[in-house]
Amino acid sequence: MTNCANRHESLKMKTIVWDVDDVLNDLTRVWFEHWLSMHPQCLVQYEALSENPPHALLGISLDSYLASLDTFRLSAAGQQLPPNPEVIAWFREYGHRFRHIALTAVPLLSASHQAQWVIHHYGNWIRSFNFVPSKRQNYPALEYDCTKADYLRWWGRADILVEDNAANAKAAYQLGIEVLLMPRPWNQSSLTVSGLLDSLAKQGID
Repeated sequence: MTNCANRHESLKMKTIVWDVDDVLNDLTRVWFEHWLSMHPQCLVQYEALSENPPHALLGISLDSYLASLDTFRLSAAGQQLPPNPEVIAWFREYGHRFRHIALTAVPLLSASHQAQWVIHHYGNWIRSFNFVPSKRQNYPALEYDCTKADYLRWWGRADILVEDNAANAKAAYQLGIEVLLMPRPWNQSSLTVSGLLDSLAKQGID
């Protein structure tokens, strides 16, 4: 464990940038299970969600999907979302070998709730919460950056990005950042979750 006496070692550590939803947690899976409970006529399974956002696959509009997701985020179930068990176990064993920040795309109306969730579950390691506001018609937000890649380009300190969105991953890779794509039904990651985490662990400073 690093401390102020060996701070020079912490300065050598790689910095991992973590996406939040569907990386640090399983938001889409838990939201989808909640949504299915109110739409029993839908026969689509989580593993068939080959697109994200999945509204077309579910036969609903994008606005309806976003409204449902935003409502869920702010609900008791959304705010009590458990962390990804494999990821939190990795942090407990290897988190001290890296520096960590969170970078997410989330609506302004729920960003403070997500920040609280991240610090509550991962604050022993993640000391910086950052977000690029997802656009919502009734919640305009000042735009410094349009995408995560814009933010990462401005920040300029990321070594590794863990992300589930293939477009975000590709854009970060083009900036020279190492990218690990969290396996989800909507991407084509060749990794398993355990394989991804093992790869990360090998890059840390003991």
